[in-house]
Amino acid sequence: MPELPEVEALRGFLGERVVGEVVEKVYAVGVHALKTYEPGVAVLEGRRVDEVGRFGKFLGLRAGDVWLVMHLARGGWVRWSDAVPEAPPRPGKGPLALRVRLAGGAGFDVTEAGTQKRLAVHMVRDPAEVPGIARLGPDPLAAAFTPEVFAGLLAGERRQIKGVLRDQSVIAGIGNAYSDEILHAARMSPFLLAANLTPEQVARLYELIGTTLRDAVERSRGLPLRDLKAEKKSGLRVHGRKGEPCPVCGDTVREVSYRDSALQYCPTCQTGGKPLADRRMSRLLK
Repeated sequence: MPELPEVEALRGFLGERVVGEVVEKVYAVGVHALKTYEPGVAVLEGRRVDEVGRFGKFLGLRAGDVWLVMHLARGGWVRWSDAVPEAPPRPGKGPLALRVRLAGGAGFDVTEAGTQKRLAVHMVRDPAEVPGIARLGPDPLAAAFTPEVFAGLLAGERRQIKGVLRDQSVIAGIGNAYSDEILHAARMSPFLLAANLTPEQVARLYELIGTTLRDAVERSRGLPLRDLKAEKKSGLRVHGRKGEPCPVCGDTVREVSYRDSALQYCPTCQTGGKPLADRRMSRLLK
């Protein structure tokens, strides 16, 4: 699933190529992805793109007074082409959900792999009309996200820190992968209760949220879109690396599986050498 660093890279990539260009044609191939119908996507045609923005894990293009807002979910992606076919794409069961062709012939496809169709496309006058954006917490890369703001978000929070970091209404943009990476860098168990963190732990976690995300953004900057997924994977130290040695201590990276996701962690670095029980509300095994 694309998270803040990847969506920020997509924002930068598209911003360099589409801002100032006129949209010639928009094809909504995957009707399932459309979450709004008024205005329709055709309202973009003939308009000049003014900006490309990011809202947490949402990507948006503004043309005049309308926004095309996309959430790529688990299997979505953006594919750029310097020469988009002029012929309309054929509707079908393939991965193509949306095609945007610019007046100069270039453009991009929005695709979704897999059978679970969760990609969401919205046409709105204001990004805040998108429910997922309206409920977003502060952006961790924004200047307003200060240590004091972060400490306030955790105060009284009785949930596990892993879940808090992933909650988009608390902090915008962090998902399963980067929450694993942040907690590994902070040497914290994903099952620690957020409200029980010491001031020193809160300060360390705040610092590592910023450095982890900014480092990932810098690694992705300027890369072709086709290389962004591989870059994300290559930069991860524990997430998705079950059974591999931890690059810090050499212990075996372990996993806790849930119904539709999994987390990875290093016992030596994060839980005092004790494995976590593989069930949702587990506590450390004794």
